[in-house]
Amino acid sequence: MKDGFIKVAAATPEIHVADCAFNADNILALCREANEKGVRVIGFPELCLTGYTCGDLFLHDVLLDGAKQQLLRIARETAEMDMLILIGLPVRLRGSLYNAAAFLHKGKILGMIPKRNIPNYTEFYELRHFTAAPEDMDEHVAWGEQNFWISAKLVFRCKDLPELAVSAEICEDLWVSNPPSGELARAGATIIFNLSASDEIIGKASYRRDLVRMQSGRCLCGYVYCDAGQGESTTDLVFAGHNLIAENGALLAQSPRFETGLTISDIDVRRLEYERRRQNTFRTSEYYGVTGVEFDMELRDTALTRPITPTPFVPADKTDLAARCEEILSLQATGLATRVRHAHAKTAVVGLSGGLDSALALIVTVHAFDLLGRDRKDIIAVTMPCFGTTSRTKNNALTLAAAYGTSCRTIEIGDSVRQHFADIGHDMDDHSVTFENGQARERTQVLMDLANKTGGMVIGTGDLSELALGWATYNGDHMSMYGVNSSIPKTLVRYLTAYEAERAGGETGRVLRDVLDTPVSPELLPPKDGEISQKTEELVGPYELHDFFLFHLVRFGTEPRKIFRMAQVAFAGTYDDATIKKWLTTFVRRFFIQQFKRSCLPDGPKVGTVTLSPRGDWRMPSDAVSALWLQQCENL
Repeated sequence: MKDGFIKVAAATPEIHVADCAFNADNILALCREANEKGVRVIGFPELCLTGYTCGDLFLHDVLLDGAKQQLLRIARETAEMDMLILIGLPVRLRGSLYNAAAFLHKGKILGMIPKRNIPNYTEFYELRHFTAAPEDMDEHVAWGEQNFWISAKLVFRCKDLPELAVSAEICEDLWVSNPPSGELARAGATIIFNLSASDEIIGKASYRRDLVRMQSGRCLCGYVYCDAGQGESTTDLVFAGHNLIAENGALLAQSPRFETGLTISDIDVRRLEYERRRQNTFRTSEYYGVTGVEFDMELRDTALTRPITPTPFVPADKTDLAARCEEILSLQATGLATRVRHAHAKTAVVGLSGGLDSALALIVTVHAFDLLGRDRKDIIAVTMPCFGTTSRTKNNALTLAAAYGTSCRTIEIGDSVRQHFADIGHDMDDHSVTFENGQARERTQVLMDLANKTGGMVIGTGDLSELALGWATYNGDHMSMYGVNSSIPKTLVRYLTAYEAERAGGETGRVLRDVLDTPVSPELLPPKDGEISQKTEELVGPYELHDFFLFHLVRFGTEPRKIFRMAQVAFAGTYDDATIKKWLTTFVRRFFIQQFKRSCLPDGPKVGTVTLSPRGDWRMPSDAVSALWLQQCENL
């Protein structure tokens, strides 16, 4: 529970129809198993104490009394478990019968939420037995020493972790046009359980999965779907026990169908609260007539089992990856094509170094000119060898430009840089930042002036990861007339380039693959024995780590302590704790002190949820102090 991670479970017990004691035994067994596995909130299916398929037996007091007594028994036998337990059962109240979800914690019945939408169609005849709960239902009930409320609007909130606020709806409630979960989420519920008995027919599983996933996204919540399974009557229907756990539009876990047991994952309630604050169209309110019920739960570390990808910008599925790459290239190319058309640019000037970023910028520019029906010869690829340039990168730049059929110019800048150093009195043997940045600024001057000369525009090559780290020369490669890579992180640059290499094939594919194999470097220091001597990731750290840090810091406002914990899981076996801490500290320090470079970025297309444009997506003062964030890094 620390850091906001809550381990939840959807449970499908094996049941016998109308055998409440047998059903309670199996519910208790799964509660004990879940407790041993660190689950803090567990939900069971709709009417699981009796079975959903009891038919007219629901009208018999024998069955209803049996369900009541077994719920009280479960409360007693779970009194030592610090776990919130949701169980479905039929409940009599004032001459009506309700399909309810009971909330138990440490031996107490905290409350019950009844089903609001009762189906009465082909598969189900619930309306024959059950009454739909009115929205304003709010009844106090006493079962012996147990006193609780039955209400359609209850939210159960943890005192020590207020972000943990749990509520429920029941089966059909989700399938209607205006599910109660929307109202419950606006009232503050961050985790919503659905206690369900959904029969299985062809195609329903995928529909159910999408419904759950999308409802979690609309409600900015964790959504746990607990489905009935083995033991329900199969007179006319089959129940598959299809359990699902989703968070803000992403599916975290699902069970195999036609099996019983636990489906477990971790929901990040602090991330959900951050997302609700960030999206001001999501308005929480206390004025929905919702009753809050508090409970105490000890805060303990949650052993993380949820999937945490080391490459959050890159889809894991190869099919998704190809589609994502095609979509991103289309977005980049469309953005550039629109700007070229609007500016009446006669040419596009690209500084081509033979490295990854400039290769992607050229790829995007080629796609944009193809969209416009323009001659690729109007793309001027410029290679500008200087003190750190190797024959490998220079040749790759020339070969790539020729393979795409663009114009190409080689402009040696060594003499110009030497003259500049002489003018400012800089010693050529002093390989400090002045030595490096002087070359970068000279290259930008050449590109800008060449664009002016040809009536064109300079296409930026810098990527999102470099912007986050400030790994760019101010008014050097930092500047352009349109930055096509400005929202593409380095890990994704690699995949986009690899995708283009596979798509293009031939000589273009060959040279792009060699670019991919070339160490990332600004090539501003003299090579050693003809090889690149200045390798970026040896200086600032692995880009896969920095992209991971960037995603979680900017997208979800995640604190360094929590990022570190997640990185331990994501990069287990790849980086040790000391390495992660070192580069996380570097990232936080650089991210703050380099904001001034991001405050004056050129225009560029947004393609994902994480960008650093000062015009909308990231607004941060250049003199913000990083002390609080660095203190967490130091204390790791």
